[in-house]
Amino acid sequence: MTNTRQTRIVVIGAGYTGMLAALGVARRARGRVTVTLVNPWERFTERLRMHQLATGQPLAEYRIPELLAGTGITFVQGWATGIDTAARTLRVSGSDGEVALDYDTLVYAIGSTTDTARVPGAEHAFTLNSPADARRMAAHLAAAGRSTFLVCGGGLTGIEAATEIAESYPDVTVTLLTRGEPGAMMGVRARGYLRASLDRLGVIVRAGVEIARVLPEGVELAGGEVVPADGTLWTTGVRVAPLATQAGIATDDTGRIVTDATLCSVSHPEIYAVGDAAAVRQAYGVIHGTCQSGLPTAAHVAGNIARQVRGKALRPFRFGYLHQPVSLGRRDAVIQFTYPDDTPRRWLLTGRAAVLYKETVSSSPIATYGLAKRIGISARMLSTSGGRRNRPVTGAGVRLGR
Repeated sequence: MTNTRQTRIVVIGAGYTGMLAALGVARRARGRVTVTLVNPWERFTERLRMHQLATGQPLAEYRIPELLAGTGITFVQGWATGIDTAARTLRVSGSDGEVALDYDTLVYAIGSTTDTARVPGAEHAFTLNSPADARRMAAHLAAAGRSTFLVCGGGLTGIEAATEIAESYPDVTVTLLTRGEPGAMMGVRARGYLRASLDRLGVIVRAGVEIARVLPEGVELAGGEVVPADGTLWTTGVRVAPLATQAGIATDDTGRIVTDATLCSVSHPEIYAVGDAAAVRQAYGVIHGTCQSGLPTAAHVAGNIARQVRGKALRPFRFGYLHQPVSLGRRDAVIQFTYPDDTPRRWLLTGRAAVLYKETVSSSPIATYGLAKRIGISARMLSTSGGRRNRPVTGAGVRLGR
């Protein structure tokens, strides 16, 4: 007698990548799988816009059950607390207690958070790890009046947060503390434009500093200097919850699951990892966590699971970067176009054209999810470079600097 049991797919995490993976596999393997999506909250979080929420800007709110309507996906609200790889069960703790979800295939999409364990006292700082964290920072800024505020970290998150605060709250003196030059991964001209925008907004930049400790009212630098402030935002470093490591799944030193070329765990091939929770190696190195790389991993996993349940061979994942888009407040931005290995090309985009470009490529993924529900989304549809030496894409009326 033919076995007609459907393959049980459980997806942990309903962020950008988990949501797309769940929708993609439900559509592309319809009738062959059951899909369960696990997430602590029922509201969908747009992590790319946490700096806007932290400065008091309203964002559209979406409920995960509504986004899943008509897909057949089961939503379980709760925290994933343990993975039993031998029994293939996931423990989930929710308002009604703990349940065990059986799986044949597990998709690990729990994302990452800012690493507050890097320096002592980081618990005194704000983070952008969740909407609740961002709203706490927004409440502080709204009540601060004429005050001082530190942003720790000169990566893209720190830059976007510093410029957003400076533009939204002119009475707040913002200082950006960074070990290296702000936007160090960008080309010379893009870094020059970025620095000029920081100066225009009145952001004080202190580069080449090492933060030794976060204090309740400021930070202490290596060497003993104390930089006082009324509030501090910590944006440097990332970590992944130890769920996979505790289960004996092979992870790297940040807690990401180490994957093979098909995005399966190297130690447990029934587990796929996507987005920030996956250590994915390409020819040029391990990709770093961004929405730009995360969504293609989710679409690729959905496709591979659909192939797997049909008895077809899995395909390797290939990805190349296209750009480094950075908001500089609501009215300015800089886009550094890149080679697939994320090194800068000579092309860049600045000013209002860059704002338009940034809003287009970083717009809400809800439309993409709608498309995934109807026809499915492949990694090729989401990846603009596909691992080749990519050429920047320009829209009508948009000129690129050279």
